[in-house]
Amino acid sequence: MTPPRLELRRISKQYPGVRANDAVSLSVAPGEIHAVLGENGAGKSTLMKIIAGAVQADAGELLWDGAPRAPRSPAQARALGISMVYQHFSLFDSLTAAQNIWLGLDQHGTLDEVRAKVRQLSAEYGLPLDPERPVHALSVGERQRVEILRALMTAPRLLILDEPTSVLTPQAVEALFVTLRRLAGQGCAILYISHKLDEIRALCHRCTVLRAGRVTGEVDPRQESNASLSRLMIGAEPPRLAARAV
Repeated sequence: MTPPRLELRRISKQYPGVRANDAVSLSVAPGEIHAVLGENGAGKSTLMKIIAGAVQADAGELLWDGAPRAPRSPAQARALGISMVYQHFSLFDSLTAAQNIWLGLDQHGTLDEVRAKVRQLSAEYGLPLDPERPVHALSVGERQRVEILRALMTAPRLLILDEPTSVLTPQAVEALFVTLRRLAGQGCAILYISHKLDEIRALCHRCTVLRAGRVTGEVDPRQESNASLSRLMIGAEPPRLAARAV
């Protein structure tokens, strides 16, 4: 039996006065889009930073292709094939898209090679972007494409996206979903961090729900309603809006 691409076993992380992650376990298989759902403060971002090597867990085990391999730095994570697109972009406004991507790759290869690869990946994954445009002239959606293309330049085996649709238009969200489905179809494992129920039900194959740092359930979101996911996420159904008087 093929092992999961990534498996977390009872991962815990404590900050002063806060247990961000409390014995969290989950796994994601090649070709799977796996949601991590929770309110703000549920521990989603901390967990993803542990996977990406930016934060070290206090306890627990991380397995990669069935073998214990916890990355101790983002560079080690990238060497394994783990790439993360953060919620807040880290781009230099005065540089072009290609220059930003080149810097994010520690300047491997020439800038001309990066430009050519960006054009290739843009066409392959439906991420239209002019690599020569300065970042300050790009829309929010185009800036996100820069971040995603930078991740794709490393040929990731696991792609993590932290709240990727928080600043996107509905049209840009649907375009992003097309790209992610294409990646998953090629065998890339995807962790999709969000609190948006409709998106998770439309996109993801499985969903791990966090509340106050703990796993409250693992479900197939396509078989769930917004109400049932909300119960796992916050412990209650969302309040109903009062009907307006006519």
